[in-house]
Amino acid sequence: MRLPEAAMTTTNSGPVKVPAHALETAEAPGHMLTTTAARALAVLRVGTGFVFLWAFLDKTFGLGFSTPGERAWINGGSPTNGFLSHVQVGPFQSVSHDLAGLWWVDALFMVGMAAVGLALIAGIGLRVSAAAGGLIMLMMWAAEFPPDRYTAAGEASGSTNPFMDYHLVYAIVLVVLA
Repeated sequence: MRLPEAAMTTTNSGPVKVPAHALETAEAPGHMLTTTAARALAVLRVGTGFVFLWAFLDKTFGLGFSTPGERAWINGGSPTNGFLSHVQVGPFQSVSHDLAGLWWVDALFMVGMAAVGLALIAGIGLRVSAAAGGLIMLMMWAAEFPPDRYTAAGEASGSTNPFMDYHLVYAIVLVVLA
C-alpha cells in the first residue's frame, strides 16, 4: 500500500498541507497482551476446560468424586437428576424438578459439557464454546435463583451470597476467554 505524498489537516489557523511521513500511522491490530498475560490466560483456559471435561467424565463413568459408579451415565444414571431434582429455592424450582432426568436434557447437558471442555483445552472455537459454556452456567445459576439463605421448606440453604456464585464466576471467565 502506497502512502499519499501529502495530506491535508486542520489546525487552529486553518488547513495545512503536511508531508505523509509526518503523519501518525497506526499498525493493524496485533498483539495486545504481554507474553505473561497470554500465558496466564492460557492456563485459565485449560483449567476452566478441565472443570467442564472433568464434570463430563465423572458423570459419565462415575469416578466416585461427585458421582458414584452406580449412578454413572453409562450405568443408566442421570447426570441432571442429582442437581435439578434437589433445587430447593427460587422461581424455577418446579421447572427444574420437571426437567430432572429427562433423556434429552441429560444428552444436551453432557454433550455441552464435553464439547466446551474439549474446545477450551484445545483452544479452538473459543467464542462458540464460551457462549455454550456460559449458557450452561447461567441456566444452572437460574435453576437455584435466588441463592437464598433458606430453602422453600425453611431450612438453611448453605448459600453464602445472595447473588454471586461459582456458576456466574465461570460464566464471566468464559466471557474473558472468548
